[in-house]
Amino acid sequence: MRSGALDEDHAVRLAILSISDAGHRGERSDTSGDAIAAWAAEHGYTLAERVLVPDETARIAAVLSSWADTGAIDLILTTGGTGLTERDVTPEATRAVLDKEAPGIAEALRMSVYPRFPRAALSRGVAGVRARTLIVNLPGSTGGVRDGLAVLNDLVEHAVDLLGGRRTSHD
Repeated sequence: MRSGALDEDHAVRLAILSISDAGHRGERSDTSGDAIAAWAAEHGYTLAERVLVPDETARIAAVLSSWADTGAIDLILTTGGTGLTERDVTPEATRAVLDKEAPGIAEALRMSVYPRFPRAALSRGVAGVRARTLIVNLPGSTGGVRDGLAVLNDLVEHAVDLLGGRRTSHD
């Protein structure tokens, strides 16, 4: 594993968007966002932005698009809002802003844990690209985030290299 440096002048620039009504009201700690931040620090990634919003499609989409459109963020990881309840709208908000989906990432996130946690198949998270930014929906639970980050360990830097034009081969 590399140390977060994609080349001498560029480390992965990460933004974390936590989606939780209870968290936004101050009734719950953002432990899943904390897990992402710790993972980013372990990898030497730059934490460029971190925000917590309620489960509202327009607010989620606005943050995702504004971050991606700046060109200053390589990777946006969301946490929360990927389940089956009426308030779980993160996948819809994400799809609304994507230029293209990366379904293999979302499938890998679900299927990597399915054998030991079948309810992972209930997650509706998506992944894709807007401009040159990779956006990935992770579950809202800390355990689900950790499982997802384990999958992303092998994908993030290569994807960011491709999107940033620093790599054109698939070695």
